[in-house]
This record gives sequence, C-alpha cells and structure tokens, in this order.
Amino acid sequence: MTDRRTILAAGLAGLAALPFLRSFIEQPALAAGTTKFEYALTDAQWRAKLPGLAYDVLRHEATERPFTSPLNDEHRAGTFACKGCALPLFASRTKFDSGTGWPSFYAPLANAIGTTVDKSIPFMVRTEVHCRRCGGHLGHVFDDGPKPTGLRYCVNGAALTFSPAKA
Repeated sequence: MTDRRTILAAGLAGLAALPFLRSFIEQPALAAGTTKFEYALTDAQWRAKLPGLAYDVLRHEATERPFTSPLNDEHRAGTFACKGCALPLFASRTKFDSGTGWPSFYAPLANAIGTTVDKSIPFMVRTEVHCRRCGGHLGHVFDDGPKPTGLRYCVNGAALTFSPAKA
C-alpha cells in the first residue's frame, strides 16, 4: 500500500512538472542574432541614435527601475511607439494601471510585436516582447492582465515614445 502511494505521488508530481520542464526543452521563437529585422543598424549606430537607458533596454534587454518612466503616468489618448524605429506598438485605450511601476497594456496593435522565450532568470521562464520591425526589447507579457485578453504587456517606458491623438 505504501509503495503504491509513493508511486502515485511521484507520478502526480511528475505530471505537475511537465509544463515547467517542457518550457526548458522548447526552442525560442526568435534566437538572438539569427533573425534579420527590416530596420537594422550597427551597434555603433544604435548607440548614437538612442539615449543611454533606451539603448540599454532596447538593444541589451536591460530593465528600467519601476515607477521612473514618465510614460507610466501618461493617460492621454494616443499611440505608444518603439523608440528605436518608431513603429506604433500600443494604442492608449489598451493601457491600464497594473501597479507594477511600468507602463502596462492588455493588447498590442496588429503586427507590432514579436515574442521569444526568456530563460535569463534561473528556474523562471518568461515571454519576452520585442518590436517586430527592429527587434528592440520592450519588456515581457504575463497572463495576469484584465479582460478582454487577460494579458499584461509590461513594457519599459524607456523603450517607447508617445504621440497624443490629434484633436
């Protein structure tokens, strides 16, 4: 009887771990350095084009400190675009206050972003969000957002520009 319980417990633990283990086996949707983007610059050109933090975030996947971006408090109607290539990424109507300290959106504009599997933190698998046109790192997407999508695109404000809607 004890052996059956042990085997059953081990089997259930193994089943529970499958999604976690599978994520380590899956290949990322976009392997670094293997994809050509339609808007591409050399590292020196990116460094000259982007201010310090924007360069670090967009080109080297840095993260700005929470509650430091002025775009976190931007509530006007308009569009948020990639600071690297100016591709429109998010409509302001999809922005919400997640309380995390970074601009958060529940949906991107059509054909605006790409994703990759991010395993940069040991024992954690996240989905990285990047600009579809230039490959710039934007942030991550999580499944704890509001309706209608249930997603939270947690984006570094340093990676974005904002253009207010024309009246």
